[in-house]
Order: sequence, then structure tokens, then C-alpha cells
Amino acid sequence: MLGIIQQFLGYDRARVLCVDGKVRLCRIPGKLKKRMWMREGDVVLVAPWEFQYDKRGDIIYRYNSSELQRLERMGLLEELKKLLEVE
Repeated sequence: MLGIIQQFLGYDRARVLCVDGKVRLCRIPGKLKKRMWMREGDVVLVAPWEFQYDKRGDIIYRYNSSELQRLERMGLLEELKKLLEVE
């Protein structure tokens, strides 16, 4: 599920606005912490937890600029743009 990082909360956690309109508290796994630097406004791939599906998740991947252009051409970023306009 695609999402946009809204805020960093410390302790490797971030608040992410997901495509389904829900804001999830997501953690950044240890293998991504130092390999991929993340900032607010970055588009990320989120895996919701099975236990608290609506509230929590893991950040699996951060998209770079060339990948975002490809997602834009495929039309996958339109839903995220609509969510950002509503807020």
C-alpha cells in the first residue's frame, strides 16, 4: 500500500498517510534505517500489520524520483494526490 510520510515521531517511527485514507503509525525496520534515508513528504510502500490493520504498519521501501515518475505514468499516485487535497 502506498503512503506519504507526514511526521517523524522518533525511535524509528513515522506517521504515514496511506492510500486508503487512514493514518498509520509505521516503524522503519533496522535494515532500512541506514540504507535509505527518509524525509517528510517521501512516498513509501507500507505493509499494514495483521494485528492492528487500521493503525500500524511497517515501511518496506522508499521510492526515488525516477520510480515516482513511473508510478505517475501508471496512474497510481492520483489517489494520494486526492487525499492530500482533502486535508
